[in-house]
Amino acid sequence: MTIAMPPLDPAPPLSYFEFWSPKLFYIPVWIWAVWLALRYRGVRLPLIANPGLPASGLVGESKSHVLHGAGDDARRWIAPFTTVVRGTGPAGVAEALAALDRVGLSLPVVAKPDLGCRGAGVRPIRNDVEMEQYLADFPVGQTIVLQKLIDVEGEAGVFYIRRPGAERGRIFSLTLKHFPHVEGDGVSTLRDLILRDPRAGELSHLYFPRHTDRLDTVLPLGERVRLAFAGSHSRGAIFRNGARHITDALERQFDAIARDIPEFWFGRFDVRFADFEAFRRGEDLTIVEINGAGAEATHIWDSRTRLRDAYATLFEQFELLWAIGSANRQRGFRPEPWRTFLNRWLTERRLVATYPQTA
Repeated sequence: MTIAMPPLDPAPPLSYFEFWSPKLFYIPVWIWAVWLALRYRGVRLPLIANPGLPASGLVGESKSHVLHGAGDDARRWIAPFTTVVRGTGPAGVAEALAALDRVGLSLPVVAKPDLGCRGAGVRPIRNDVEMEQYLADFPVGQTIVLQKLIDVEGEAGVFYIRRPGAERGRIFSLTLKHFPHVEGDGVSTLRDLILRDPRAGELSHLYFPRHTDRLDTVLPLGERVRLAFAGSHSRGAIFRNGARHITDALERQFDAIARDIPEFWFGRFDVRFADFEAFRRGEDLTIVEINGAGAEATHIWDSRTRLRDAYATLFEQFELLWAIGSANRQRGFRPEPWRTFLNRWLTERRLVATYPQTA
């Protein structure tokens, strides 16, 4: 029997630190980063952890640039996509559909900013009307990635690390991503169902804006409504630590994929799949995004994770990041200038605030 995902096991709705302000939560991590910069004699070493990516993919990387950089073997695992620039004229939808047609795609697709993070601006586009609205809400002159919609329930974040010179890389973290639903009872409104749910009720500020047109609608008995589309914790997806599901076959598959991306040593693959056991065998999976040095071992957002374990994971992740950067410095790579890096960060920060509402 095909199982898309393991069932959600009992867990607290939220950990007590899960939605702390990032400014508070990451204070110990930034202190650790300062120590690593002193220890490895280089504050910019993370910028050469992945020399094949601009700024190693730490910030401000182009999603399409990363995907286009994959070799032929790796590319066959990546969901087909194209890009379109948001223009100023009235022909936007026609141009977007023509761009899809040129690469053999058609609606439905997933639209997402080429430059962005944490699921900002990600939406499914199922018809011309939704495409027109997305384009209207998108900043003029910026690039949109249009990618085939992999409409399956299974999703995971596979964090891969390989030290330069090592015979083989490893999966440092595996996060299983569950998408929250509520189910109608024929009496309650969608608003009531969300508020009654132990977890969703705590995150209604994330879900209400996406469902404003149906919040006061009574859902028929048995009708399920998916509350979040983007597989991002900050957007309301539910994360579980999948470490016990890592297999040798899965690790070998991602090692082979990563080796076919020039100078890629550290980052996370976001993947979708219909059959969990096939995924564990490294089969029948589709990569929808590749994140570089700015990626995180997202299993820490499993609500069962203890705070000290979350910090231990992040400390190890950052130490590996600096160690790989140091090894690449010895191989002759040099980081980009501070001004270039800061411009990437400021540009991303400015644009993220202007993107359409995440689904």
